[in-house]
Amino acid sequence: MPRHNHSIEQEASRAASLWMIRLQEQPHSPDLQQELDDWLADPANAAAWAETQRMTSAVAGATPTHAESWGPFLQQARATSDRVQRGTDQPRRAVIGDRSGAAWQSAPGRRVNRRRALAIVGMAAAASVVAVVTGPEIVRNLQADYTTGVAESRTIRLPDDSTLNVAPGSAFAVNYTATERGIRLLNGEIFLDVQPNANLPFRVSAGDLHVTVLGTAFNVARSGRGVEVGVAHGVVRVDRGDDMSPVVEALQAGEFLRVEPSGHTRHGRQPVSEFGAWRQYQLIAQDQAFDDVVDRLRRYHSGVIVVADGSLGDEPVTGVYNLTDPEAALRAIARSQNAVVRAVTPWLLVVSRF
Repeated sequence: MPRHNHSIEQEASRAASLWMIRLQEQPHSPDLQQELDDWLADPANAAAWAETQRMTSAVAGATPTHAESWGPFLQQARATSDRVQRGTDQPRRAVIGDRSGAAWQSAPGRRVNRRRALAIVGMAAAASVVAVVTGPEIVRNLQADYTTGVAESRTIRLPDDSTLNVAPGSAFAVNYTATERGIRLLNGEIFLDVQPNANLPFRVSAGDLHVTVLGTAFNVARSGRGVEVGVAHGVVRVDRGDDMSPVVEALQAGEFLRVEPSGHTRHGRQPVSEFGAWRQYQLIAQDQAFDDVVDRLRRYHSGVIVVADGSLGDEPVTGVYNLTDPEAALRAIARSQNAVVRAVTPWLLVVSRF
């Protein structure tokens, strides 16, 4: 029975990743280059190889921030990779069992080094992206009183018995004095159930946006793409900027407001059960930008997610996704935009068009 095209593409994609590792180990082997040329004679293999090279270039082209902190890490990764490649335990010549390139025979002792090479390739490929994503987090976390890691959520009770549910990948600072109470959300997402106090309003600051309440339950999310406020019950006031000019005079239960860095706002309604749905491990998106949805998903994935195709960034995504399986959720989100997810290593997922 002939294989389906999707199955052929998957096999070719896996084999292309394997070829990348083999060439990393034996970059100057003429025999290996000839085997690669033979494998590339199949159009499906050639397409998978071109896509693998394109994604590798996209990852390598990421501009790292805080290079002074991450430079030594990258140098160490490259040095370790060089030591493995110069190792005395050389593999026997690889044998291609069929045109998929999936078979790989080598000395038993080499298997450990091959796995090490895979880990090193993944580390080197992901390191510059980690610098982009994680470098700013280090700065934010230094300002925070509370932080959460990947897939880690917390429930925190403040001095006035207000309750905060903190989503993964979040950071905030607490501001409680005799004359004010509130928090400053540095990054991430938080659901607040605020105790009423008519004499001392509660304020959440998220960048230039300020949310003021007397006592209510609401969700606030902040990322590089802006701030979103959604009200589960009660009323909140939203203001922006030092002059405190109102963006919206008040948000009622079931209303949300999104404010982008450009200043563009979107005001709408949705079921109150959707605010803070992440507490039930659901990611709910309604016409949200692809990049924004993936940013939210990154908080639940222990590796690095790279969107290699810039045309995906602003595409609208609508759906409900399971946060307990972030890789499956990412694949479902990608399919909705006719895109695919490639697992370059167990720690690096790359999203691109077909």
